[in-house]
Amino acid sequence: MIIAVDFDGTIVEHRYPQIGEEIPFAVETLKMLVRDRHKLILWSVREGELLEEAVNWCRERGLEFYAVNRDYPEETVDNNPHFSRKLKVDLFIDDRNLGGLPDWGTIYRMITHHKKWHHLIDEAGRTSLEDYTPPKNKKRWWQF
Repeated sequence: MIIAVDFDGTIVEHRYPQIGEEIPFAVETLKMLVRDRHKLILWSVREGELLEEAVNWCRERGLEFYAVNRDYPEETVDNNPHFSRKLKVDLFIDDRNLGGLPDWGTIYRMITHHKKWHHLIDEAGRTSLEDYTPPKNKKRWWQF
């Protein structure tokens, strides 16, 4: 799977343009995803020196990305006339998700076990709308 991962607010606390503290288990979880053979793309608003700082911060912790702000490492404006910062990936991990950023243990579980939010809700003991069975209609006097 190809996964785009935001940096500020997702891997580290949001302190842009500085680099915040690591969000617990972010780097270790991402390294596990790489070991599981997923391709990770760092997808950030950062550019230039600020982007290099983020890449180096990850590299110092043993986290290497398949590509940074592009679909594949060799992609450039010169060799791809249709270059766009809009990535073609299977999944985005971003603190701006609808509902916010789950904890990294939940993210890993969702990816490795192919779970969606409604699966996790079901596992927590709640009933999803897919499993909902409406109550049977009562018999009315005119239906006898």
